Amino acid sequence: MLYQLYELNYSSAQPLRFFAQALQSALNSPFMPGGQSEMGRLMNAAAEMVERGTRRFGKPAFGLLKTRIAGETVPVVDEIVLSKPFCQLRHFKRAIERDDPRVLIVAPLSGHHATLLRGTVEALLPHHDCYITDWVDAKIVPERQGPFNLDDYVAYVIEFLRFLGPDTHVLAVCQPAVPVLAAVSLLAASNDPVQPPTMTLMGGPIDTRAAPTAVTKLAETRPLPWFEHTVIDRVPFNYPGAGRRVYPGFVQLTGFMQMNLDRHLNAHMKLFDHLVRGDGESAAATTRFYDEYLSVMDLPAEFYLQTVKTVFQDHALPRGVMRVNGELIEPQAIRKTALLTVEGELDDISAPGQTLAAHALCSGLKPHQKFNAFQKGVGHYGIFNGRRWRNEILPVVRGWIRQHDKGHAEVPKSDLIRIVPPLAAA
Repeated sequence: MLYQLYELNYSSAQPLRFFAQALQSALNSPFMPGGQSEMGRLMNAAAEMVERGTRRFGKPAFGLLKTRIAGETVPVVDEIVLSKPFCQLRHFKRAIERDDPRVLIVAPLSGHHATLLRGTVEALLPHHDCYITDWVDAKIVPERQGPFNLDDYVAYVIEFLRFLGPDTHVLAVCQPAVPVLAAVSLLAASNDPVQPPTMTLMGGPIDTRAAPTAVTKLAETRPLPWFEHTVIDRVPFNYPGAGRRVYPGFVQLTGFMQMNLDRHLNAHMKLFDHLVRGDGESAAATTRFYDEYLSVMDLPAEFYLQTVKTVFQDHALPRGVMRVNGELIEPQAIRKTALLTVEGELDDISAPGQTLAAHALCSGLKPHQKFNAFQKGVGHYGIFNGRRWRNEILPVVRGWIRQHDKGHAEVPKSDLIRIVPPLAAA
């Protein structure tokens, strides 16, 4: 009934939204007396808040049409190079010939679209050949395509690495840290030639026992049937994926919002104030963030439930009992893939210690093949977006990749902004 109530509430709110849009149009008209008066701006701001509060935010575009390399503006083409039922592999092709390291960015399948990593890709583009996993909203995947679970996720990562070929570095942000580590472990166990030179895990739940959070406690204190009966529903008939069992994106968004409700309320109060005062620049910055943040997607129920059980309840990976399609996952088999982990001091989703746990699991690596970057003063999103990411974390990631990339010696020294020394995990 979750989805039906959600659809009913949305439909019921549309007359109010249409009225708010009409009021905005009238107040913004040059022929409207008093439209720009204090009362007019107040009414206009209130109408915009109502319109945004009753709107559905569709999937945003990446919008990465150019980058700057060595001081020159270079066009970028966003192209799909491999399409699967539940994921599209995107390539941000730069209109320049450079032998830069190739990087597969594995985006989280956790409710938000891969465009949440726009800032991550944008910062990497000048020095890397970037690909990203653009996961498909489960509600638009026809049920005839079958289920999709955590094992399938691992298989997708392996297929993408094989498609891109040897010497492809892999970078996982948040949720995919576990399946990416599993995928690299399987490749190492079979001595596959496409084992990535480096694996960067950023703010991921490798071992949630290391630093419990509100997210991990909820998963540990509720039995799996509770999740299945409480937050899983079927896609309504008006979507291509009608009948598919999903974890709705609006449920995930509600949980995220409740974790920092005061912060979101304050942000919207400030947005209203900016609109009333006519501070368009400040208002635009807030609306850009929430246009992205409020755009959510559904997750396949099988994937969500298996992730809850495997990662958050059974702690299967750190306990050494995780299996993917029957194969035991053995991170100690990894010997050719250098490991970089990134953690944020204020991360309240994957708290410090959870990602660091990967170093103990990858016992087959030598000290110079491991490094942990601990960033003070940033929360979960600050690890991969924003000023601290660009100025402090990115140089570490870029340096680590170049240090372990076979072709980095051919890259001009001016591009080697910072090379991380071969230090043991902190």
